[in-house]
Amino acid sequence: MPTGRDPPRPYTLRGRPNRPIETDVSVALNHPVTHPAYLGLLADGELRRRAERARELMRDCVLCGRHCHVDRLKSLRGSACRTGERVAVASFGPHHGEENVLRGSHGSGAIFFAGCNLHCVFCQNADISQNRAGSEVEAEELASMMLVLEERGCHNVNLVSPSHAIAQILAAVAIAAARGLRLPLVYNSGGYDSLEGLALLDGVVDVYMPDMKYGDSKTARAYSRVRNYVAVNRAAVLEMHRQVGTLVLDENGIAVRGLLVRHLVLPGGLANSGQVFRFLAEDVSSDTWVNVMDQYRPAWRAAAFPPLDRAIRSDEYERALGLARRYGLHRLDSSRDRWC
Repeated sequence: MPTGRDPPRPYTLRGRPNRPIETDVSVALNHPVTHPAYLGLLADGELRRRAERARELMRDCVLCGRHCHVDRLKSLRGSACRTGERVAVASFGPHHGEENVLRGSHGSGAIFFAGCNLHCVFCQNADISQNRAGSEVEAEELASMMLVLEERGCHNVNLVSPSHAIAQILAAVAIAAARGLRLPLVYNSGGYDSLEGLALLDGVVDVYMPDMKYGDSKTARAYSRVRNYVAVNRAAVLEMHRQVGTLVLDENGIAVRGLLVRHLVLPGGLANSGQVFRFLAEDVSSDTWVNVMDQYRPAWRAAAFPPLDRAIRSDEYERALGLARRYGLHRLDSSRDRWC
């Protein structure tokens, strides 16, 4: 699960009428991005077709980086996410602990999905990601959550840990967009995403926010229980950047399109931060917006995996920031006085 602050308290869904599809979808923004990407796929039914294709891929699932090939419509045996036809949601609501460019003054509209395709031993939201605390919902209910977040004034719909929920998300967005949803979509993932899954999101997601957890796959195997993390993660980030480019902000400093990467600094240099920053600067773009995160704390099963059994030191964090700057990254979100 992507690293983040504890999820917001859930809001109760209320019955609400369908809203008609609007003909004028533009909003007043003083930059080239004038409306959420998915509206371009709404009128001709492409959003619904994407949802149908994603559902079919669940029969031999390759929707995340694990490529488990489980028929998730029939059985969950062998699938890391343990998610079938209906996705489980732990909570949703305005989230004020995200990056400033997402939370703004009214909060980021976070939807926390239960389950995860990563099994990080230090996960700070293990009750959701590993124990799957949450309730299964239909696509209509998920769409209603998105519309409630819009009504509450959130700046975006922030899909937290979405890699295993692509089919359900696409179905919900098709419903919500037809009923008037006009918020940008943020895809907030652990970064272990497949190219097959991302292809279905091309032209749907506005802001990609993946983790880049590790600079080497051996460490990822030991602490997140996945194979070939670096190759999968880097291919995904390159594809995300191809789709949306570098981060674009509106006149109020709120992200409306582009790539924002999170990197959590781990104790003892376990994250191999230099390799992550080098890749971003040299292979993606030195203009990539990077949140170098300092909030690591021992959680879940970290006590059994030294040096993950301790918090990071100030000198470890400063060294990571120095590496990011050394490789030429300059759009650094490194505020230490808040959770990100």
